[in-house]
Parts: sequence; C-alpha cells; structure tokens
Amino acid sequence: MTTDSTQTISRIAEIIINELKLEDVTPETFDADLDLVDEVGIDSMDLATIALVLRDEYGIRIDEDDYPKLTTVRIIAEYISSKLADDK
Repeated sequence: MTTDSTQTISRIAEIIINELKLEDVTPETFDADLDLVDEVGIDSMDLATIALVLRDEYGIRIDEDDYPKLTTVRIIAEYISSKLADDK
C-alpha cells in the first residue's frame, strides 16, 4: 500500500468519523475494510452527505449510481484514486 493510499484512507475515515459523529474511534483505529452499511450502520442519507464532503475535498464527481458500491473506506479510497487518475 502506498503512502498516498494510506493518507487517503486515513482522511476518508476522518471525514466519516466527523460526519457521523462516531465516538471512541480515530482514523488510525478505523478498520478500512469495515462494511459501512452493515457494520457501521450508515444509511443512504449519511452516504450522500459523505459523498458530498468527499466531492468537495477531492474535487471529483461521485455518481449517485455508484453510492451502493462504496461500502468500505478502502473501496472509497480506490474509487477516489480512480477518479483522480481519470482526470489526469
């Protein structure tokens, strides 16, 4: 895993923790492979909010059709990396 992807995963975890006001968890302790819907309890409104914050943070477009695919922090990081690479 590259430093960039580690930083991206940490930043995404930080955004999720802040947006959902999760307690007793830090970006370092947040499991990047945890299923956000089934294990964390994120609903579609939470996911939409997080997607908007990520869009602003990384300057990418996240299609609503892609929301159901964004199930873990690691998958979100890969999605963002892919979007950023497409823009180059």
